[in-house]
Amino acid sequence: MKQFFLTVAGVFVGLVLFVVGVPFLLIVMAAGAARPAPIPAHSVLALDLRRGLTDQEAQNPFAAFSGGGNSVMSVIETLRRAETDDKVKAIFVRLPEGGIAPATADELRLAFKHFRSVGKKPIYSHSQGLYPSGMVTSTYMLGAASTEFWMQPDSSFQAVGVASEAMFFKRFFDKYGVKAEYEQRYEYKNAVNPYLYSDYTPAHRESSLSWMGSVYRSALTTAAADRKVAPAALIKVLEAGPYSAQEAREKGLIDRVGQVNDLQSVVLSRAGKGAKLIDFEDYAAHGKKSPAKSGPTIAVIGAEGAIMTGSSGGGSPFGGETTVYSDDVSKALYDAAADKDVKAVVFRVSSPGGSDTASEQILAAVKAVKAAGKPVVVSMGTYAASGGYWISSQASSIVAEPTTLTGSIGVYGGKFALGEALSRFGVDTREVHVGGDYAGAFGTGEGFTPDQRAKFAGWMDRIYAGFVTRVSEGRKLPPERVREIAKGRVWTGEQALQLGLVDELGGFYQAVDKAKALANIKGDVKLKRMDGGKSPFEALERALGVSSTSMRAVAASAWILGDPRSQAIMDELAHARLRAAPGGASVLADTPIH
Repeated sequence: MKQFFLTVAGVFVGLVLFVVGVPFLLIVMAAGAARPAPIPAHSVLALDLRRGLTDQEAQNPFAAFSGGGNSVMSVIETLRRAETDDKVKAIFVRLPEGGIAPATADELRLAFKHFRSVGKKPIYSHSQGLYPSGMVTSTYMLGAASTEFWMQPDSSFQAVGVASEAMFFKRFFDKYGVKAEYEQRYEYKNAVNPYLYSDYTPAHRESSLSWMGSVYRSALTTAAADRKVAPAALIKVLEAGPYSAQEAREKGLIDRVGQVNDLQSVVLSRAGKGAKLIDFEDYAAHGKKSPAKSGPTIAVIGAEGAIMTGSSGGGSPFGGETTVYSDDVSKALYDAAADKDVKAVVFRVSSPGGSDTASEQILAAVKAVKAAGKPVVVSMGTYAASGGYWISSQASSIVAEPTTLTGSIGVYGGKFALGEALSRFGVDTREVHVGGDYAGAFGTGEGFTPDQRAKFAGWMDRIYAGFVTRVSEGRKLPPERVREIAKGRVWTGEQALQLGLVDELGGFYQAVDKAKALANIKGDVKLKRMDGGKSPFEALERALGVSSTSMRAVAASAWILGDPRSQAIMDELAHARLRAAPGGASVLADTPIH
């Protein structure tokens, strides 16, 4: 009884907090958004890259509460505005201690260089250490693009190379009776290799070392150019490390050694009397209140994350993960085709792929935009591989970063047969079906029968042949040539350019320039973001059959009361559909960069 009254009291307190607290919170947030603090006459923007970045701005109203908020696109757009803002005197960057996704570093470096050359303003970067976690050489490359690169005294400089580790489960599965039954097209389509083998296959190893070597050389060649040293000399010094910050300074790898506060004081003193440090996101929020540019319109449409069929607002209201829903993206593309003001489309793709049918739906919309007489230029982010390349393959032009991971023209599919493993724990799996034998092909109890395997393999062959055909048509390459460079192999943007899979190297604004040229647009353009998705709350309304107003109440109360169970349930809903079709084909690439 005591527990009952405690529970009732807890619910009552929660309701009071919800009824009183939510309106108050929303009023405060609305007031703050309506009247942002003015930007001081002498401002230094503080950009903290340690929290990580998504590629594109989230459609998630609670992104800030889940530790996110900044995106590559938001940062480069804000830097473009800041470079001509007389109030902004400099940028102060906090670098992560681990790696940055190479293509993200490439995109940010281009923005840093443009800010420095056009705005004639400095960028100062500070590191509290560079450790061999992820693509740390790309983090170093970004620091090297700064006006001054500082490190904390006695911190460790370990940007000596790039490593990638894979965990293989074959012996574990054999021990416990799990059978991984997959078809791959072909030997380089290695996303499921950890389930099938105990070590790298020759093709898996070759492909991994190839793209890693390309990323490594690109980062250090670029860093050498920015540090004004010979690439071979820089590589020799780096690979002889690791070093302390002081040793790195002596060897010319960085510019200064000092604490964060030391650099902050230097930056503010150089920015002028009364200079203030302004959070980068606060400054970015000011830009969203600014009037849009006039002139011809180029639509900007984004696709970030795994590709799947359907429509949604982007998953959990609190989660940071993103998904490319084919209904949403295709709607945005069809809207752009029908919009008389839109003269061209820049399609920003940062996806390792996913569903082949979802990818085909999006590709059909891309072709519809072109049929309307409007060029479509793809700007590739961290990944545009497998399904990400499928949706890009027939664009008017493709612009990739040197270290974008793309290609992976291939398909895999299959299932795990768990019957033997479960039986060891007293669980028996039995299946019944009516109709053809293939109806039970994706049951988890047993592996494929020979007939089921043959039919499934034929399905994989048809998808692969269709993928090759689309690439051949879009890139104007003979099918035989596409088959040579396909087989599921991942290429960097630099490699893909040599193979004819992309048209040029560059970032988002290079893609905008290409779209302008193809559409015969002179002068300034208005960039119009177009998205076809529902809000997160509308998506939950559809999924759960309750009103979006009710879901807003649940989300807000869960956040205010700090109930991790409510958040976990919402996150689980976002992932449920991704697991709903265990036997489906997937044009998904391995994602070794995080």
